[in-house]
Amino acid sequence: MFSTIVVGTDGSPTAQAAVALAMDLARQNDATVHLVHAYKTASAGMAVAQAGAAVVADDSLVRAVAKDAADSVLTEAAGTGGGVATASHAVNAAPAEAVIKVAEEVGADLIVVGSKGMQGARRLIGSVPNSIAHGAPCHVLIAKTA
Repeated sequence: MFSTIVVGTDGSPTAQAAVALAMDLARQNDATVHLVHAYKTASAGMAVAQAGAAVVADDSLVRAVAKDAADSVLTEAAGTGGGVATASHAVNAAPAEAVIKVAEEVGADLIVVGSKGMQGARRLIGSVPNSIAHGAPCHVLIAKTA
């Protein structure tokens, strides 16, 4: 039923639960799981505004460090697959935007996302699962993780 599954992860326990569900579904459907980690780097101008006259690292160095951290989270998540085919995507964007972008690029037929942010004030002002559900090009499964 599903051949291409996209799941976002930030390495948190709730994201790990969503990844585990995506991996289980992939095993049952002989599917590929595309793991997505979003990272957003501040521009040098924003960093200067926040830090005052402090010396700011080169933008490319900041992006490289953020990408390395993202790759580390993705490597850990991929290690939980136990034989499931995976692909990793570190995307410099907001989380919902990154997941939707990858889902469009790979022709996903399912996005799995955790339910964190679906209750309380975050639900009213917009959460990642809500944004994904409204912008997804395919089915979305919101895993009960929070």
